[in-house]
Amino acid sequence: MTARQNKIVAFAALGLAGALGLAACGGGTDNAAGGQNGGASDNGGATSGALSGQLAGAGASSAEAAQAAWTQSFIALNPEAQVTYDAVGSGAGREQFLNGGVQFAGSDAALTPEEITQSANTCQGGKAFNVPVYISPIAVIYNLEGVDNLQLSPQTIAGIFSGQITKWNDPKIAADNPDATLPDLAIVPVHRSDDSGTTENFTHYLSETAGDVWTHGEVETWPVQGGQSGDGTSGLVKVVEGGNGTIGYADASKAGNLGVAKIKVGEEFVEYSPEAAAKAVELSPRAEGREEGDIVVELDRKLTDPSAYPLVLVSYLVLCDTYQDQATADLVKGYANYITSQEGQQASQEAAGNAPLTEKLSTDAKASIDKIKAAS
Repeated sequence: MTARQNKIVAFAALGLAGALGLAACGGGTDNAAGGQNGGASDNGGATSGALSGQLAGAGASSAEAAQAAWTQSFIALNPEAQVTYDAVGSGAGREQFLNGGVQFAGSDAALTPEEITQSANTCQGGKAFNVPVYISPIAVIYNLEGVDNLQLSPQTIAGIFSGQITKWNDPKIAADNPDATLPDLAIVPVHRSDDSGTTENFTHYLSETAGDVWTHGEVETWPVQGGQSGDGTSGLVKVVEGGNGTIGYADASKAGNLGVAKIKVGEEFVEYSPEAAAKAVELSPRAEGREEGDIVVELDRKLTDPSAYPLVLVSYLVLCDTYQDQATADLVKGYANYITSQEGQQASQEAAGNAPLTEKLSTDAKASIDKIKAAS
């Protein structure tokens, strides 16, 4: 099976009781109870006090700050509801969802058609689907004393992370940075130790833009021996922060005070921004072969428009179209509609600096979410 095509402020702790042991996506009435979804509004139908019950989700650590903002705001609107999110990584989140351990997942790589087929049991005979909820640049982060403005072409990035470029004063890095004084220092590439949608997006970028150098393909599990690793986005960032000469890749919301390289797009070196990430998504087509309502963006990594930043991820909310009971279906629908609403997208933008969904994506996502139903 081929691989899938696909700045931060502090935030408060959730302070909620864990609900990760809840039943499957269609958990029974012991796990979810509440009123009807309040219908379309600026907050996606999450009318104050209208919904109650418990939901558990797990997945991408890239969207951890966004999910914290979404859960807190949704609970403020619906005090009788509890929503938890465990940032275990995209791969583990999808696995928990497909095994019925959580009622939704967050993933930086959309479910494959095969995984959607696999979801029938979890989804009460229905199927899972993907809706985009979070658009964010992937930053090439580094910690290199004396170098504050680093520029890297895709070929150079690929050379570093494949282990072919091992010193910071390598001629290829020097060619990208003619005005920089680069040290004779070993490069320490840092990768994710867990199965990661960020890794999958990063390696997809390398494969598409520097396939002659990066020969490992688009993968979720890091394929190169050597270097150092960190568990989850925060773990990788800590490893980069802890050394000199380290370089890694992470959702830009977690870059903190680390250096962030400009990447070459066309003939210019481009700095990441939410706007440039959104532009890359706008210029990319929808994935072909998907069923109606399953919304996946086929990211174009080879864009040459310098207003776009093609090293971007789109994180998806993975949901069932059918849940076991109406209360669970209503609560999932209410939470998902809140996330994709203008208010929800503003909340995550303030917390994580991501780019809000375009009006088209938001409208299409709501149409998919509104089809969620109960099996009984």
